[in-house]
This record gives sequence, C-alpha cells and structure tokens, in this order.
Amino acid sequence: MNHVEEKLRQSLDQRISEQSFRVLTIKNGLIDFCSNDYLGFSRSALFRERISELDDAHPSNTTGSTGSRLLSGNSSFFEELEHRIAQFHQAEDGLIFNSGYDANLGVFSCVPKRTDTLLYDQLVHASIRDGIRLSNARAYPFKHNDIEDLEKRITISTGNIFVAVESVYSMDGDCAPLTDIATLCKQFGAHLIVDEAHATGVFGVKGEGRVVELGLQNEIFARIHTFGKALGSHGAIVLGSEVLRSYLINFCRSFIYTTALPFHSLLAIQCAYNVLASDTEMLPQLRSRISYFKSNVGTDIRERVIESASAIQCLVVSGNENVRSLAHHVQEAGFDVRPILHPTVPRGKERLRICLHAFNTEAEIEDLLRIISSQLS
Repeated sequence: MNHVEEKLRQSLDQRISEQSFRVLTIKNGLIDFCSNDYLGFSRSALFRERISELDDAHPSNTTGSTGSRLLSGNSSFFEELEHRIAQFHQAEDGLIFNSGYDANLGVFSCVPKRTDTLLYDQLVHASIRDGIRLSNARAYPFKHNDIEDLEKRITISTGNIFVAVESVYSMDGDCAPLTDIATLCKQFGAHLIVDEAHATGVFGVKGEGRVVELGLQNEIFARIHTFGKALGSHGAIVLGSEVLRSYLINFCRSFIYTTALPFHSLLAIQCAYNVLASDTEMLPQLRSRISYFKSNVGTDIRERVIESASAIQCLVVSGNENVRSLAHHVQEAGFDVRPILHPTVPRGKERLRICLHAFNTEAEIEDLLRIISSQLS
C-alpha cells in the first residue's frame, strides 16, 4: 500500500470506528419507505408505457445526446420542454441541467460575484454548499429557519445580497418560512434562491412547488426544481428570468462543459409533467398518507418526530450505532427505512428518515409505526 492509499485507509478506518462507514446496497424487495419516489412514477408501468409511446412518435432522434448543448446536444424538443416546464411553474424562463447537483453547483458558483454577499440556511444541501465554495462571494450561514438571524446578517451585508434556502429540507422534512423570507429579501433588496427539490410534485395544486403554492413566484430570483424525486426521472431545471437563462448558458461551467441529457431522459421528464398536469389521484393520495402517518404517531415516540408537513418524516435516535440498530430491526421486519448518520447530520441528531409515498398503504404505515414503537419502548 503506497503513502496515499495509507492516508485513504486511515480516513476509512476512522469512519468505521465512528459507525459512519458508507457502503452501496442493492434493492432488497422490502416495502419502500426510503426512496424519493413520492408519487411512484419510477415504478409505474403506465409511466413507462407513456414514455415508450412518446419515444415511438420521435423515431428520428438519436439514442445519445452526442455532445454538450452548445455543440450538438441541443434540440427544439429541449427548448420547448424548458418553456413548458417554466409555464407549469409560472416562471419566465428555464434552463435544464443534468442533475440538481449540477444546477446548484452552477448557479451558486457563477452568479454571486466577489463583491457580493451570499447568505445560506445552515441546513442547505451539500450541492448548494459546494457551489458556494466555488463562488468568489463572501458567504455566511444563518440559523435554520431563523428570520431574526437572517435579518441581522442581511443588515451587515454588502454588494448584491443572495439568500439561499430549500423550500423543504431533505434531512428534516420541514419547510422554510418562505413568505417571511421573501418579504425580508424584498425589504432589503436581496435576491432569494429557492431549491424546490423535495417540494416538486408534492406541494401546490398540481405539484408546482411551495413557491407557487404560496403565490411567491414573482418574488424569487431563481428556483431549482429537480426531476429525480417525485417526478421519477433525472435532471433539474433552473427557473428565473430570460436574462438569468442567457447568463447561465454563457458563464455556468456545469452547464457549458458537460454532455447534454439524452433524448430518452427528456421524454421521461415531459411525461412526468404531462401526468402532473392531468392526474387527480396521486397527489391527494400522497397527502392523505402523510396526514395518516402524522395522526397515527403514538405518544411514546411523538417527541422524537421532527415536525414536517412533507413526505419526509424523521425520528431522532441519537448515536450512529443506536439508529443503525433500529433501522436494522425495522428492515428485518420487511420495511426499507434508512438511518441518517453523523456526519450527514449533527452528532446527537442522528435519525430514522421515513419517506412516504402515494403507493404506501395505511396498513403498511400502521405496521411500520408499530415496529418502531416496539423497538423504542
């Protein structure tokens, strides 16, 4: 083993000793309470059938994208899809990226400048943090969902001020106070950027997200909607003004220097939005399951549950070993629920993360809660 590999091994050994060593696992046939497939699109035979039908209607398109969008990877289908998605979310314009990670990395690394200030909720996703690291702007966190702390930060900020939040936080499942944040940003002339990854397809009349649900679409500088969660596809879109779209095409490295999404991915995205626009069952069913879960949480574990109106429900179980053990027992009972460990979450805030879906039954939810309760009692 050479010197570099020795250092790598030491880091891995430390993870093992802290009970935070990660490994890849294979789908296990358990009842799904862990995936982000909130509406069940990725497992839907009808969804696959619609993609296939749309594919058959475009026989001349290539299997691969053949290049970046600035070279050979662009198409009228690409641009029409962006326009349709922007309309759905009531935005002026949009630009599709290969993933939510690429979108956040690109926006936060290239839009705020050296003389600007970037304020971000301390619980924002790693993709936002990585984009911030690549930015030349001064960047400071503010306390999670704390309007007073954000206002203190804004009042001492200089240059153009950008504020980064998630509408629904992926590790807690709670919602940002978007109306208050948008009001504050407007008061101080700050530019609000909202990651809607876990709100897309879940909040809003048709799944447009929390920004549209709250009527804030004209108050937001940029929104990031991802397609790999409730929409059962892959990729993301940055929504904003036509000026923002043109700027990203010209200066965003994670857009410019990558191969475009292939045509089949675009078909899946379009089909997902077609279903969102027309379906009247899945979204109400998902909301019903969320309500059922919350109303059936027993008093014995209620104090462990992080308050959430989203499909993400979390039970705090302190300690990597403890939450791993609980997850193992739940999995042994047939339910796929995953532990979230330190360092992904703060030490002492380790948790069991339960993702609810439109396809989960009330009986499955009851059984899951019974198993968890029996292990914690």
